[in-house]
Amino acid sequence: MMSAEKFFDVDLWLAGAGHFVILLASFQVPYRLRWKQDLAQSMPFNRKLLWLQGGLTVLTIIAFGTLTLVLHSELLRGDRAALGLACFIGIYWTSRILVDALYFSHGDWPKGREFVVGHFLLTALFVFLAVSYVGLIVWQEWLKTS
Repeated sequence: MMSAEKFFDVDLWLAGAGHFVILLASFQVPYRLRWKQDLAQSMPFNRKLLWLQGGLTVLTIIAFGTLTLVLHSELLRGDRAALGLACFIGIYWTSRILVDALYFSHGDWPKGREFVVGHFLLTALFVFLAVSYVGLIVWQEWLKTS
């Protein structure tokens, strides 16, 4: 049977890499969702705000992936700052799932099989990430016996 520490050892490597998988999808968003055409109708200020928000989201995801990979040992050891980061990342992805489930409606999403499959795969990855980081916190703070 695999120990929890070995499980999270592998899980954190996968979670760190998973953030970069999200980026592969996110770089397709402007083209696939026709932002050039839609945003041309927006005020320049609103257009710039959306691009800024998108850029900061990409930067955040890069930071989450990079910090997970670089701080892998600290996360496994349960260092306080690393667990604070894990808590924030877990809250971030849990919030993303809740917004998708409770705010967006099915009709909001673009039509077509590729979008349905992409939405499902991204949501599955978001769930994996949320469970990974929240699970790490639960293990480190409540279940781990030193």
